[in-house]
Amino acid sequence: MQDSFDATTLIFLALAVFVIWRLRSVLGQKTGTERSPFRPVERNRTEPPAGRGEGDNVVRLPGADRSPAGAAAVQTAARDWRGIAEPGSAVARGLEQVVQLEPAFEPRAFLEGAKGAYETIVTAFAKGDRKTLRALLSREVCEGFERAISEREKRNETAETTFISIDKAEIAAVEVKNRAAQITVRFLSNLITATRDADGKVIDGNAETGVEVPDVWTFARTLGSRDPNWQLVATDAGG
Repeated sequence: MQDSFDATTLIFLALAVFVIWRLRSVLGQKTGTERSPFRPVERNRTEPPAGRGEGDNVVRLPGADRSPAGAAAVQTAARDWRGIAEPGSAVARGLEQVVQLEPAFEPRAFLEGAKGAYETIVTAFAKGDRKTLRALLSREVCEGFERAISEREKRNETAETTFISIDKAEIAAVEVKNRAAQITVRFLSNLITATRDADGKVIDGNAETGVEVPDVWTFARTLGSRDPNWQLVATDAGG
């Protein structure tokens, strides 16, 4: 009886080992191609992103079509400026001209810079900061700003401006002639602005309540130049 039991036990053990071995051969071995269920897309963090091709504004991805048709499709996708300009509009065509002359140009980054310049210029004008204005304005526009500051100073008036927010900044027009580019931006800001006389009395504006202020400003730059800064060359009330 004991011998029979031992023989049966050995047979079952042998079968169990065989079954486990078969299951492991089918299910348990890793091939190196599995994806973690928590990371459906893996990225190699040790490799730098693909560089830009010389003379273009397209970041080439591994496996991208390198044929002319494929490159054109990728470039078209890279220049899909939704939220910046309507496809086929005059603004979109103007931006296309800018990018052709300066592939590194990025409209969203330009708008962020324009908002910063707008706030800096408005604040500098209120403070009478001529040095800052001269660095950001064209000569003609700067002369107009300085003239207004001088007239304000002669009347012993002071200006106060506090930005609450810039609610909108959108490209309204783009013009390119040779390598000279002009981009017009429409702003809508919320400001607290007031002018005080020599006695400190508010004679214009409101020192406590914000108001919506529309403005249309035009910035200019020579594309391809080493100077990356855009200068304010025209201002207009937004209306």
